[in-house]
Amino acid sequence: MAIPASFDGRLKLPLVAAPMFLVSGPELVIETCKAGVVGTFPALNQRSSEGFEQWLEQINTALAEADNPAPYGVNLIVHNTNPRVQADLELCVKHKVPLVITSLGAVKEVVDAVHSYGGLVFHDVTNIRHAKKAAEAGVDGLIAVCAGAGGHAGTLSPFALVSEIRQFFNGTVLLAGCMSSGQDVATARMLGADLAYMGTRFINTRESHAVDGYKQMIIDSAANDIVYTPKISGIPANFLKPSLAEAGLDTETGDKKKVDLGDELTAPKEGASAWKSIWSAGQGVGSIQDAPPVADLIATMRDEYREAANRFADQNAPFIDG
Repeated sequence: MAIPASFDGRLKLPLVAAPMFLVSGPELVIETCKAGVVGTFPALNQRSSEGFEQWLEQINTALAEADNPAPYGVNLIVHNTNPRVQADLELCVKHKVPLVITSLGAVKEVVDAVHSYGGLVFHDVTNIRHAKKAAEAGVDGLIAVCAGAGGHAGTLSPFALVSEIRQFFNGTVLLAGCMSSGQDVATARMLGADLAYMGTRFINTRESHAVDGYKQMIIDSAANDIVYTPKISGIPANFLKPSLAEAGLDTETGDKKKVDLGDELTAPKEGASAWKSIWSAGQGVGSIQDAPPVADLIATMRDEYREAANRFADQNAPFIDG
């Protein structure tokens, strides 16, 4: 296991709350970190680098006043369609963001820039080819985004992806996909991950930027209400079927009529209202029934985690000790 030294003594649960497009903001990050879980947000949730820096200042100020909070992180889209990547990276360096999560490109220069001030870089991967490229770029952690995860997800089983990553990577391994409870976090650890990586469950918190209709749709949905399609953003991702229907899209394929979705890889265009009503979620929605304050959610998950770990130990004692 390889939980980063900079996380030692600061986590109350081995968990990262994933950065979610148009959902994660400073309020969610601050309260998540104060509760002992790594909070993160996408830089592009702010429409400008100036706004992004304001969020960094807000988060740094709030966490400086908190009692031993967990570290926070920022997601950077490292892709040539993102014109802000260099400016936003420079702001991460300026404000010494503890964790940078890179997506759609593992670039050594980005990793080196974050390492220059002692920061960490985790990278999203859905297959072994991308995992090996990220490892070669020097990232500190690999996020195994497995089948059923919300947003841009892969198709591999966590048993396969985590095991194969462990064969060549000695850094931090995180597991993403269908997790909603403390028992799920414990299961991720039992599968060999160092940290769980959970997104959809944090959509349904009081501090998230998700509108009430989005949260209610998650409560009303189950796994078979998730559609996996590349037709929305050009990259395979999981979406809530009812939101596709309300947008007039095919609920099985995501095929669309003339709908201006904007460009998710850069920043949402003015008037690109479709992204506000075509909603992403993972297959774990069936276990989500409420939208509590994030502190209450994490407290509940800590209890679930301890219960699951103790139950596992008790049930397996004859096999371990006998």
